[in-house]
Amino acid sequence: MIVSIAIVAYNEQKTLGALLSDILAQDYPKEKTEILFIDSMSTDNTFSIMEAFAEEQRDYYYAVKLLKNENKTLPYGCNIMLDNYSGDAVVRIDAHASVPSDFISKNVKVLESGEFVSGGRRPNIIDGETDWKLTLNTAESAMFGSGIASYRNGDKKRYVSSIFHGMYRREVYDKVGQYNVNLARTEDNDMSERINSAGFKMCFDPEIISYQHTRSSLPLMLRQKFLNGYWIGKTMGVNPRCFSVFHFVPFCFVMAIIVTSILAAFGIWQLAALLWGAYSLFILINSVFEIIRSKFSLTNLLLPILFFLLHFSYGIGTIKGLIEMPFFVKRIKK
Repeated sequence: MIVSIAIVAYNEQKTLGALLSDILAQDYPKEKTEILFIDSMSTDNTFSIMEAFAEEQRDYYYAVKLLKNENKTLPYGCNIMLDNYSGDAVVRIDAHASVPSDFISKNVKVLESGEFVSGGRRPNIIDGETDWKLTLNTAESAMFGSGIASYRNGDKKRYVSSIFHGMYRREVYDKVGQYNVNLARTEDNDMSERINSAGFKMCFDPEIISYQHTRSSLPLMLRQKFLNGYWIGKTMGVNPRCFSVFHFVPFCFVMAIIVTSILAAFGIWQLAALLWGAYSLFILINSVFEIIRSKFSLTNLLLPILFFLLHFSYGIGTIKGLIEMPFFVKRIKK
């Protein structure tokens, strides 16, 4: 089986070199591996790193292709991947990721068993271990943070509704088509729903693993959560079926804060007290659980605050996206 590995990147010089080392270490035959580099008009040395790899390794691989994504956004880059890959299957690996040496071969094994989509667990890792970064990683990985996603958890082989770093047989994209270029952050949610609707199953195998780098600072993490929520709100006008109820828990939380705060201003404070009491208890229980489970540090005592900030950022983003959604839908229909 010829496998195409696509890397769509914008200004990723800090992490790209480590990922390319992971690619070189794969135990799957290089002569059966195609590499697609898709640079989204980077302003740093990202393209130069890609170019150097291509010059050094081209003769060892089935093919190495250098491509430009002039529209810059990820869904356009994904469609360039679909227009140019030659393999029997394709996997897009995030430039912020790390993959073990058996990542490709284990995915191929699942596909060769008869599956059309394969993937596995995706834990979070950090760059440069400090107590603060470990705490940020704990907040991101926790079930109460973002860790409820099906692709992050599980020790049994099963079918799931979405998968991270999935490998797809050519037949899947041939039937489903290209990514929706109007969706800047939810293109994978939309594609996963379309793949499921087309009758393909996504096989989660816990033996397959890849790692995602957690954002290295709180402002970057909060911006990520805000934009994730924002695009969920906007995408509700395009494909509401691609989200689960869990995507809207932060939205409901923020709306509850707004409603109960208004009521409290008019003297009806009981609901606000009930909301904050229940939330505070729940967040403290989850924080204690994470502190016990992880390496203790003083910064872990900030987990309750971090959980609140992550939920609030995500929820505010969703509210803003929902407000803009009608105008967004009108624009793209034109």
